[in-house]
Amino acid sequence: MADDFKVIATNRKARHDYHILDRFEAGMVLRGTEVKSLRAGKANLNDAYATIEHGEVFLQNASIAPYEQGNRWNLPERRPRKLLLHQSEIRRLVGAVTRKGFTIVPLKMFFNKKGIAKIEIALARGKKDIDRREDIKERDIARETRREYKFK
Repeated sequence: MADDFKVIATNRKARHDYHILDRFEAGMVLRGTEVKSLRAGKANLNDAYATIEHGEVFLQNASIAPYEQGNRWNLPERRPRKLLLHQSEIRRLVGAVTRKGFTIVPLKMFFNKKGIAKIEIALARGKKDIDRREDIKERDIARETRREYKFK
């Protein structure tokens, strides 16, 4: 599967802060020189999230840096970008987000095998501090057991 797409940006903090419940692959409506900037790898998903407005999903606070040779065709770095999803997926997201504690977070931005920019979003529930500590504890235990088996 690693040959099928080229990852542009990942949101590593999302897995630390949220329980990932469901994933969706969405297209993005990009304008101007944004695709050229993405091909140069100049994107950042930290602090990004998705909102639902009037039955459409928008990516908020995601940064696509201005293209260096773009001059007047460059757009604002953190503008809202419409995400392209099937209507059934949008209805499912609307139903989940209206319930307490659910949010939509982007996980990674990539080019698929056809060269089209896509984003993987996830329906997620925020973790509490206790959950984060348990995850760290489990990761440490797994690391120790791998280390013990390696030396035997």
